[in-house]
Amino acid sequence: MAEADAPDWKLQGIVGAVIMLNVVSLKLSTPGPWDSESFTLGLMGGVSMVLLYISWYRLTFKRRGLIPWVDLWVEPKKSASLVLLCSIVTLSMAWFTGNNMQDILPRPTGLVLSLVGFLMLTQSLYVLLSVGPLSED
Repeated sequence: MAEADAPDWKLQGIVGAVIMLNVVSLKLSTPGPWDSESFTLGLMGGVSMVLLYISWYRLTFKRRGLIPWVDLWVEPKKSASLVLLCSIVTLSMAWFTGNNMQDILPRPTGLVLSLVGFLMLTQSLYVLLSVGPLSED
């Protein structure tokens, strides 16, 4: 299902990595129209994560797009179980950071981790149901 000529993934990966390096270590930012350098850094971190995801998707599946359809997975049941485990770990981290680390990390950290964890949980449950009890075979 890969495209004849695989799309370029390097540009998004490099730009995403450079922005993430800035957000994590250099912390170069402007206050922006919202008068908050930390909000600008958070926004840049979000853009960086999107670019890194696009790069990973193009490298992994050799096609354009953003959604990893079940028919692209080599071993859907095994991969979905791994994603389910990762979602539980992410949701645990969200709870921990939201309750015990609010003094150290920015306040929305637990919320963002919860969003990512629940998206992973939803995808893994969908795939497990698709290849299991709801499969057409």
